[in-house]
Amino acid sequence: MPQLSSIERRELRARAHNLDPVVSIAENGLTESVLKEIDINLKAHQLIKIRVYGDSRENRIAYLEQICAELHAAPVQHIGKLLIVWRPAAGEGAAVNGTQSAKSRAASAPRRTKRSFQG
Repeated sequence: MPQLSSIERRELRARAHNLDPVVSIAENGLTESVLKEIDINLKAHQLIKIRVYGDSRENRIAYLEQICAELHAAPVQHIGKLLIVWRPAAGEGAAVNGTQSAKSRAASAPRRTKRSFQG
């Protein structure tokens, strides 16, 4: 299971904010078919939201731990009935964000103001 720093976790939470849940865990719980669907979506998107229909917080925490352990994913956030899970691409390793970080962008070029775009 990959370990995330607090900065990486914050970036992933921000990226996941606009995502819709792609997998639902209902009354049958975390079955093999649900795990397979989560694995397919992690391969396609790397970062997914999972909705859990159930009132037991302990079950939701157990589902998150089981998903992360079996699929070698990292838990990003558990908020209410939503679980956010991230798994790096096969060749990506530990890099979270494919774009440049804010520090490297600042070092490479000065920031342009709104007026500089207008004229």
